[in-house]
This record gives sequence, structure tokens and C-alpha cells, in this order.
Amino acid sequence: MYLIFDTETTGLPKRWKAPLSDSENWPRCIQIAWQIHDPKGSVISHEDYLISPDGFTIPFDSEQVHGISTALAQDQGSPLLEVLNKFKLALNKVNFVVGHNVSFDRNIIGAEFLRSDLDDALEGKLVIDTCTEETANLCKLPGGRGGKFKLPTLGELYNYLFKQSFKEAHNATADVEATSRIFLELLRKDNLHPEVFDNQQAQTLEIREISTPFKLIGLSHQNLKEASAVLKKDKVDIKKSTLHSGISSDLANAPFVHLHNHSQFSVLQATSRINQLVAAAAADNMPAIAITDHGNLMGAFHFIKAIDKHNINVEEDKKIKPIVGCEFYVCGDHKDKTRRDDGYQIVFLAKNKAGYHNLAKLTSAAYVDGFYYVPRIDRKLVEHYKDDLIVLSGNTYGEVSSKILNMGDRQAEEALKWWHNQFGDDFYIELMRHGEEGEDRANEVLIDFSSKYNIPVIATNNTYYTKKEEANAHDILLCVKEGEKQSTPIGRGRGFRYGFPNQEYYFKTGDEMKELFQDLEEAIINIQKLIDKIEPFSLAREVLLPKFEIPDEHLINDDSDENKGENDYLRFLAYKGAKERYLKLTDDIKERIDFELGVIANTGYPGYFLIVQDFIAAARNMDVSVGPGRGSAAGSVVAYCLKITNIDPIKYNLLFERFLNPDRVSMPDIDIDFDDEGRSRVMDYVIEKYGSNQVAQIMTYGTMAAKSSIRDTARVLDLPLGEADRIAKLLPNIKLDNIFSYSDQELKGKLRAEEILRVNEIKNLADEDSISGQTIQQAKILEGSLRNTGIHACGVIITPDDITKFVPVATAKDSDLYVTQFDNSVVEDAGLLKMDFLGLKTLTLIKDTVKQVKYKYDIDLDPDNFPLDDSKTYELFQRGETVGIFQYESTGMQKYLKDLKPTVFDDLIAMNALYRPGPLEYIPSFVDRKNGNEDITYDLPVMGEYLKETYGITVYQEQVMLLSQKLAGFSKGDADVLRKAMGKKIFALLQKLKPQFIDGGKSNGHPEEVLEKIWKDWEAFAAYAFNKSHSTCYAWIGYQTAYLKAHYPAEYMAAVLSNNMNDIKQVSFFMEECRRMGLKVLGPDVNESFYKFAVNDKQEIRFGMGAVKGVGRGAVETIIEHRKDLKFNSIFDLVKRIDLRAANKKAFENLLLAGGMDSFGETHRAQYLNPDGDGITFLEKVIRFGSKYQENLNSAQTSLFGEETDETYQDLTIPPSEPWKNLIRLKKEKEVVGIYISAHPLDDFTHEMEHFTNISLAQLGDLDRLINRELNIGGIVNEVEHLESRNGKAWARFMVEDFSDQHEFRIFGEDYLKYRHFLVVNQFIRIRTMVRPGWTNKETGKVGAPRIQYLSFEMLQNTVETNSKKLTIQLDIHKLQSEKIKALEDHLKPFKGDKPIFFNVYDSDKKVKLTLNSKKIKVKIIPELLDELEEHKWHYKLN
Repeated sequence: MYLIFDTETTGLPKRWKAPLSDSENWPRCIQIAWQIHDPKGSVISHEDYLISPDGFTIPFDSEQVHGISTALAQDQGSPLLEVLNKFKLALNKVNFVVGHNVSFDRNIIGAEFLRSDLDDALEGKLVIDTCTEETANLCKLPGGRGGKFKLPTLGELYNYLFKQSFKEAHNATADVEATSRIFLELLRKDNLHPEVFDNQQAQTLEIREISTPFKLIGLSHQNLKEASAVLKKDKVDIKKSTLHSGISSDLANAPFVHLHNHSQFSVLQATSRINQLVAAAAADNMPAIAITDHGNLMGAFHFIKAIDKHNINVEEDKKIKPIVGCEFYVCGDHKDKTRRDDGYQIVFLAKNKAGYHNLAKLTSAAYVDGFYYVPRIDRKLVEHYKDDLIVLSGNTYGEVSSKILNMGDRQAEEALKWWHNQFGDDFYIELMRHGEEGEDRANEVLIDFSSKYNIPVIATNNTYYTKKEEANAHDILLCVKEGEKQSTPIGRGRGFRYGFPNQEYYFKTGDEMKELFQDLEEAIINIQKLIDKIEPFSLAREVLLPKFEIPDEHLINDDSDENKGENDYLRFLAYKGAKERYLKLTDDIKERIDFELGVIANTGYPGYFLIVQDFIAAARNMDVSVGPGRGSAAGSVVAYCLKITNIDPIKYNLLFERFLNPDRVSMPDIDIDFDDEGRSRVMDYVIEKYGSNQVAQIMTYGTMAAKSSIRDTARVLDLPLGEADRIAKLLPNIKLDNIFSYSDQELKGKLRAEEILRVNEIKNLADEDSISGQTIQQAKILEGSLRNTGIHACGVIITPDDITKFVPVATAKDSDLYVTQFDNSVVEDAGLLKMDFLGLKTLTLIKDTVKQVKYKYDIDLDPDNFPLDDSKTYELFQRGETVGIFQYESTGMQKYLKDLKPTVFDDLIAMNALYRPGPLEYIPSFVDRKNGNEDITYDLPVMGEYLKETYGITVYQEQVMLLSQKLAGFSKGDADVLRKAMGKKIFALLQKLKPQFIDGGKSNGHPEEVLEKIWKDWEAFAAYAFNKSHSTCYAWIGYQTAYLKAHYPAEYMAAVLSNNMNDIKQVSFFMEECRRMGLKVLGPDVNESFYKFAVNDKQEIRFGMGAVKGVGRGAVETIIEHRKDLKFNSIFDLVKRIDLRAANKKAFENLLLAGGMDSFGETHRAQYLNPDGDGITFLEKVIRFGSKYQENLNSAQTSLFGEETDETYQDLTIPPSEPWKNLIRLKKEKEVVGIYISAHPLDDFTHEMEHFTNISLAQLGDLDRLINRELNIGGIVNEVEHLESRNGKAWARFMVEDFSDQHEFRIFGEDYLKYRHFLVVNQFIRIRTMVRPGWTNKETGKVGAPRIQYLSFEMLQNTVETNSKKLTIQLDIHKLQSEKIKALEDHLKPFKGDKPIFFNVYDSDKKVKLTLNSKKIKVKIIPELLDELEEHKWHYKLN
């Protein structure tokens, strides 16, 4: 006998594995139905009951599923105990209990038995489930876990068996009838084999003998949703009759304020920008506004700042009060990460600054300890940090509302009481009316709770976008977050996506909100009482420095100056350093040091200098390279004496006031360069010194730029990838919004002519009612949205105490440190000390070169003391050979250096400052003046003192500052203000300073008209003037690299290659420079290579073993360690000596393929990887031998058998095999290194590539500029894919590689059929193509992307002979000799053919040329002929 049953419940359990005795966890049963069937499948009885809810209500969400309302269950339900007793009697009659996903129903009823103090009647019963792996394999529905089929739903299984849809699911009576039919049919077909059957064949014999499928027994089912709706109707009618007829005067006069707003700092969940929210609040005359982003306070500082900015310019009654809040995820245990629990969404608002600090503590804990899918807190944290906070109950995801809708009114009431007990009068019930049924249902109960407990209600609108018309853009943003297409329907479960149910989540006006809540006036009126509790506060403050511990002898207790001890210690260190830096401390030097120390003391920042000098000293002690300085800090003599910087400001006329203005207190900013490998060690020192809870990195906000917003929106709207890419490429470097907001005139002023054409196309597209048009319109709204967060590359925060007391923090997967929730633009304004720890690769490069020189020649180089008058270094600059030279390596810079021919360090400083947009135009004049081709003039003779070094041209900001002091008597502080005003074009400030300059100059006896000219010139180009301090520091690093390249070229280039090891394109580029310099770059070798690139005894550069894929540092270190005393003589020797635990098979194989073992005698690479007769490669056997050898060596038997084992194995011969062909060898080489090292497959085709191609593949990235040009391309085919289009036409995608890069081509239609035989991997081909404009869409008129038209294909081997029409040989008349002509004739004899020869006889002195043709000799032009001519240095040209 079988009992088949099903239940309907109040919801789902929170924990599926909880014991049945946990009555709070298991939902309540509100309907049960069962049928009893005999062994033949005939129905014996069937019963179904609604259960009357006793002490609980049926949640709305559950009612939505099954249709049973609390009213219906109360009206038609039976008492639970009565139903359980009937079910127990039914159970006693049967052997087996059956259901679909029966474990859930079994647990529900089991929990109900225990609640009723009855024994669990289901315990011990034999249970059969129709939802199993067996039925999953029957239905074969994709989407299961681990690649399996998914378990079928009742409807899916029913449809599979009977080819009929089953629509009445979630009514227990209907479900049981369907389950019974399914179960019996599965047994009849022998498709279900329950483990509980002792003898399946005997048990199901009678059912299997039935020949026709089972049918439903024909029960009629009550429509539960309709029955519930009838009971609700009367209640709704009563409610409608009690609504107000309009808005009362009290309500009309009450202010409305939005207290629940999300900005774009709710990452990828909201589109509202902070300035939009503030503007919307101001436009509606709201007296306040709140920000309540999900889980974070990232926008808090920007929010208060935006409101403060608004309030400055408005009258008192128009000012807005900022309310900082956060919508937290409050879960059961925020540290529990064993299961996902996002918790409930609760809104917290800070009443004052103390409340804000508690918010910061909560959000920090949410990220640091509670992050699991989302940042979470729990009730314990709330209890700890609840002071000075206001709490709103939240939306339908808030605890109270969610429990009303999902668990029941009793649980919701308990939650409400907890929050009310914690926050008392600062707890508010939040009511929302977005037009959702669930919300309305929750509101009914919430209003009852409000009356019962006297808790005020507050009307809110959960805003995610500012204007209603932005709803679609917001929906697209949600799709970007979820990685979904917008066409996917909104809903829960498979095949659906997350989205909002309507477009009501916008920033509504006060009138709109009053209209919504006219029947509940107090929900609006109560808002004023809440606002009155808020005390505005500022987050901006002076920077707080961590306390620096100074020696006891410098401690000074003086209440009037808390920094007196620090000032005293700083003075001590400065003068101590000055004695080391300067041979003689002159009065001028002392005066400068005292001036700087005085300014530092007055500004209150001695501690800053002490902190910086401390960790820089620590860095030097740890052998971390420290840069000479950067930025304006290099202008400080005190910094130079403290060894913070390494450039003497007095020597180079660098100004302290450029760094720290004596007249205006501002935070000093010292940026420090460390070698990129040592930077982390300096940070570790800082963390250890100040504590990890006081040090943090800075968060960055990644926003959607114009092109990114286009591509993201296009992906969501399912715009074809090619069209999306085309639109993105149309965009010039301008914001999408500006394209539509700027006038035509403004656009013309900012864009080039061809960019204007592209912008016009974007505008035309945007006007279309097409997916392309929608994409542009929606992308315009999304542009600038926060897309992700990251970590600032170098910024570090140090605080005086636990960092969470000063700023909210988060964590990041790429860092063990805390990360501030505030970004770099505001951390200093928020009072945090920010240090920039910059990793400079060039310092590592210098350090590596110095190490190699020491290792090779035992010479100790000190880069800080390289002579500044080294002729070899300046000669290198004069030749423009600056590839790999810091700051001077661009081709433009090389050209100008050749023209300038620098002879002194000042020239290099100036070039570094001039070579940038703007001042670039002054370089020709600078060069001519330096070389005497243009007169050096000064507007006033006294200006020569400061402009002499730059040949009369104002290059540096410091020159403007010094000249303003000299000519017009400006103070140091005023001079710095002038520098800033000119540099940033602050016209109001310039108008104020100009009379001061003119009057000051006149009083010093200078003519007014000359002063006017000087001022005008300064206005024109002072904005371009550069910071000399920074330029000097970086010119010095550039000089150090040039010195090393000039004196130790091999070692320097090895270091350059090492420092670009992770960028294989850069490695290729610098290898080319090595070839130009005459330096050989050899592949890796286990006897000569190190982890990085290194130089061998022959001054050849060896490839670093670390650059080979799969070869880790451990493998390299053991190889280097064990060859110290003796090089390896064979692979046997290698495996016997190195630690095989550090070098695995992959490391051996890749080193081998890269050529790392080519030096072992006659053996070639193919032999090592040749599988012997047993299928095991020789390399594997060697590694096994090495392991056994080392095992024996370490055992007690070593002395007896060690030598014998060695000799026995050495006698084995390496298996012979065919060497790999050159191309195969090179391909394998490239696989493991990324580039060809020993050669290039195209090396045999240099003539073909040089004479018969006119573009490299690297230049094909932008086809627009190549339209209507014929391109000749050559290379090797690397990949080919033959495909078929939807309409059945064949086409191909193929990859061609040349010396520069590789490029993907596509070929279609007749071209494909004509040339497909050329498309073979490893084929060398030449292609003639023409770039044509894209096809025009006849419907839209849009022109597509440029296309390639194929003119011809040919084998590269035949190119020279096929395409050469004539050979022209160049002859210098002064070198013409009869024996030379005779030799040429001999060279040409073997190549007789039919192509004419011409001779260009020229006289370079008289600049004349005569062209003669040979009537006697004709040749066959082939690569071998060209090789012959080049070998004997005959200059020629083809065609």
C-alpha cells in the first residue's frame, strides 16, 4: 500500500539541516492532501484539508505561491490536531510514503507532530521520492550542479511522462493527484527503482502488468487564489470608503524630505549622482536630504561637500541639511561564512558627528569581518554602536516587512519589538508606496504595529535614480551588474533576472509623495521631527599626524608649543645631515636651512618630515633603492640634509616655497620613489612601526568612461559586437554627455575636423529609433557611473590611532591592508596623512645593473656619485641613442637630442621640462640658441641671472617665481601664489597680482612697457612652465641610466630586458635595440643564465630562465646554486645535482624547448622528447634516474652502490631521432617564451619582406587611415579556421604573423574559394589587399567599418622572382675599378635570366647621376642573387 502526500506551507526553512524540534526554523503546514493506493495502483481513499492557523499568519509571499490567505485558512480550515490524527491513522494503513521532493513535506509534518507534543508518526516509515537522480537522467534537463542533469520539478516530470502540461501545481490536492499518477506510471514503466523495495520485481509485478498509462482519478480542485480574493474584496471596499478626499492644509504645509536614497556609490545598483540628488532636493525646496548607500559610506564626504557648496550661495531658508546614513545588511552572525546570509536591509541615519563615527565603525566591521557576497553586520554590532543613530525599519527587505511577507506577523512583531527596545524614540516605521502588492500588504500590518506600540511612521521612496525617465538606464545598469541581457524577463529562478517591478523608484517631488500619502498624513508630518534631531557636521579637518617617537634628550614639555620637541629633533637631524652633505656650512646655507626650519615650525609639520626621513632611512638600510626625489619636495634643503631627497636645491636653484609656501599653511606632500621590488618591504616597515590597524591603502573608484558605457549598454541591449565596437571607435576623447550639450561652435574649438564628422554621426545615430540609437541615449545616462572599486597604486594612509576612528575602511582582494572607503580626492581633506609610496621600475633597473657590474668586474658603482661631466654619456645623448633611457627614450625626444647636442646637465633638465604638450613648440628656439643659430636676448639685462641656463627662454616655474621677486620685490609666498595663478589660469588672482608686479617693477626702476611685455609673455607660456625640482630629479635618474648604458652597455641592456620580462612585446623591442648596439642576445642556458637576463664572459646577453613559462624561481635558484663550483656537463649531471623537488618535469621540458640545454654536446632537443618504445620520453627517464640517484645517495647504501648506479646508467645511449625542422623548433621555442629567440621563421625571407611589403601587421590596428590604399603584406600563417555562415556559405578566419606582430584576417565568398589553398598553417604567404570603405546600410544609410578587399595571394618563396622586373646597381664613379667590374660580372654569371640590369653611376661631389642599361647581361632575380650582391657589398634596388 502506498500513501502519496503533499503539503502547502507558510514558506521555506532558514536552515535545511536544522532538527525538527527547532520549531522556529520549520514553516507551518496550512494544507495537506493524501491518497492511498493499493499494490495494483487503484485508489483506496483520498483526503485534503486546509489547516486553521493558530497563533500565526500566512505570509504574503507564500500566499502568492499557493493562494491560501490567512482569512481563507481561518474560514475553511480544520484544527491542526484533528488533521494530524487523521493523517496518523492513514499512515498506519500503508507500507510506503511517497512524494515529489518528499523530504521537505516529511520534515514539515514531522515538525508539526513535535509541536503538538505527538510522536513523529513518519519516523521509521519507508519513504519513496519521485525527485531523484534517476528521474533527472530520465528527463535529461540541463543545468544541474557539476555538469549533471537538473532534478525535475513536478510539472517537468509530468510533462515528460504524459506529454501534457500540469498547471495546477502548488495546490496540495492537485499536486498529490499528479504525483500519484507520476509515481504509478514510473513503476509501470520500470523507470523508478526505490532502495526501500526488498524485491522490486515482486513488489511492482501487478502494476507492470498494466498495459495502458495511468490516468488522473478525476478530482475537482478548489481555486484557492479566487477563494482568498473573495474574502479580501469586502475589506478593500471598506478601506476605499475611508480614504481622504484631498490634501489637508497641515499636509500641504509640512515639508517632505527623502530619507532613503541610493547614489552611484551603491556600486552598479543606482544611477543617481550626488550632485543630481542635491540639485533635485534644492529644486523642490527640501530642507534636508539623506544618503543611504548599500553597506558603505563611500559617498559621505562628497555628499556633505556638495551640500556645503550649495549652501554657500543660497539664503538661510533655502539651505539643505545633510543627513548621512547607510542601508546595512543585518544578518544573524556577520562572521559566519559557512552559508550565504545577506540578512535584512535596515536604514541607519547619523544624528550627529558621534553617530557618523558609529556608522563608520559599523561599515568597517561589515567589510573587514562581515563581507560574504555583501558587507554584513549583526545585532551584536548594532547593540555596541547604536548610540546617536536613528533607524528606519527599511523596505520590503527590512526585517519587519520581510517577516510579515515571508514568515508571519508574530515573527515580524518580535523583530519590531527588538528594534524598538534598542532605539526607542529613534526608531521609525518606514512606509513605502511604489505600487507593489507586497508593499501594500506589509504596510497594513506596519500601520497596526505603529498604533499598538506608538512608533511613528515615516513616508519614504526608495530612490535609485533621480528622474523617472532614467528607469530604463537603471535597469540596464542592473543588467551590467548581473551580466544579463535586458531581454531576459524579470523574476526569480532559472531563466529570469533581477530587476525592479516598475518605474517608481525615482526622486519624487514633495507634492507627489503627499499625494501618495494623503490618507496617512502623519507619515509626512513626522519627517520634520526626525530632521530636527539631526545636527549637521563637517568631515573636513586638519591633517592628523601619527605621533613620532623622538629621543628623550629632545623631549620638551611646553604647553604653548606641542611640536617643540619635534622641531628641536628635526633641527638636530637637519644640521647633522648638512655637515655630511656640504663640505663647508656657509652662512647662505645656514640661512636657507634656518628659513626652511622656521617655515616648517610655523606650519606645524615637523612630525611629517621626521616620519618621512625615518622610513626612507629604513629603506636605505634594507638595501631598497630610493629615488633622488620627485615633485617640489626636491626644493627643500632640509629634505636634502635629511636624505629624503638626493638633489642639492642650492646647486640647481630649486625653491623651498614652491614646496611649502611660508605665507599659506598647506600640507607638504613628499612623493617617494622606491625600486618596485623593494617598495613592499618599506610598506611592511611602516605597518610594523605604526601597527596594521593604523595603516591603510586608498580606495579608487572605477567609473564608466564614454566608450565603456557604450560597450556595456550595447552588451545588455544585445547590439551586435561589431556595431558596438564601431560606435565606440567613433567617439573622440570627449565625454558622451558633452557631445550633446556643447554647441557646434564649442565642439569645433575642441575637436579636429575628422572628429567632428564622427561626432555628427553619433548624433545622427542617437536620433534613430534603433538599438544603436537606444544604446547611445542610455549610455549617455550611465556614463560616469561607478563600475567597481580598486586600490590606489601608491597611496598609503597613516593615522595616529585605530584608523576606523577617522575613516570608514573596507578590504580588497589584492591587499592584506585595510582600504579607506574615501578616495584619493578627499582623504587629505578628511584629515588623513597620505604618503605616496611609488614603485619606480627604473630604480630596480639601475640596481640590477650595479649588481651585475659588481658580479662581473668586482667594481662598486655608486649611481648617486656618477660624474656630471662624463663625455661618453653626453655623446650617447648627442647621438640620440636613448632607447631604454628613463624620460628620454621616445623617438621625438631622440630627434631633438640629436639637434640639441647636450653638453651639460642643465640641457637635460631643460629638455625633460620642454618635451611635453605646450612647451614643445619652444624646443626649436631652445636648440637654435644653444647652438648659436639664434641670438640670446633678455627683456631686461637683470633677467639673465635666472634665464642664462635656459638660453633666455622661461622654462621653469621657479624662474617665474625668482624673477617676480627680483624685478618686482614679490615675497616668496606671493611668488608662489603667482606661479599657481599662472599655472592654473586663475584670472581673478592674476588681475589682482598684475598691478602689484607692475608697481613693484617700476619702483625698482624698470620701464612699464617692458614690464607689461614680460607679464604678457608670462601669461602666454607660464601655464606651460614646468616644475624644475621634478625635472631635475628625473633628469638625474635619466642621466644615471645613460651613464650605465654608455659605460656598461651589455649589463645595462640585460637589466632593461629583465625589468620588462613580463611584457614580451617590450622584450622584442629591446632585443632589437641590442642588435643595433651589436650585442648578441642568446637564449637561456642552464650553465650561464640566471633568473633575470645576465651577461656572459663574451659580453653576450643570456636570456633569463625566469622568462621561460613554467620555470619558477625555485627551479632557477637550485640550478644556479649547484653550478657555482662546476658547470653541468650533461643532463645526467644536471639531474644528479639539483634539487628535483624545486624543478618539476614542466620546468625541465620548457627549459629544453627554449634551448636551455643546447650546450650539452651533440644532443638535439627532439631526442629528449622522443618517446621510446615504451611510450615514455627520454626526459622523463632522466628525471626518474635523477630521483633514484639522489635517493640512493641519501641512503645507507651510498658508499656501496652509488658509483655503480651512476656508471650503469651513463652507459645507456640517448635514443636517436630526427631533429626538428627549423620552423617546428622555433614554434616550440615561442610557445614557452612568447617570442622567437634563436631566429625568426621569416629570417629566410628578408628580401621578400623588405622589397615587396609596404606595411607591417602592427600598423593594421586602425584601418580608417588606410582607406583606398593598396597594402602588401607578408608573413607566416599561424592559425586557420574554416567556417560556415548561417546561409551555408564557406568562409575562413586566419592569423598571419610578421616580424612586428600578428593579425587576424577574414575571407569570404569567391575570395575564399579562390585563395583557400593558401590558408595552411606554417605556410609563408604574401597578400596584396586594398582597404575599402565599409558597406553602407541601405535602410539607415550608416557606413560600416572599413573592409579589406583581397587582390591576390602568392607563396612568399616565389615573391622575388615573380615580382622583380629589373635590377639596378648603384656605382660610385670614384670607386670604379676594372677589377671590381670584373668581380661583379663573375657574381652575376651564375644567375643568367631574362630580367634587365641597369647601373646608376653617380658622383656625390658634383651631385650628378647617369643611368645605363646592360644590353649584354640579363639575370634571373632570385633571393640567392641578392644574397650574393649583399655579401660583396654591392648596393642595389629592385624595380
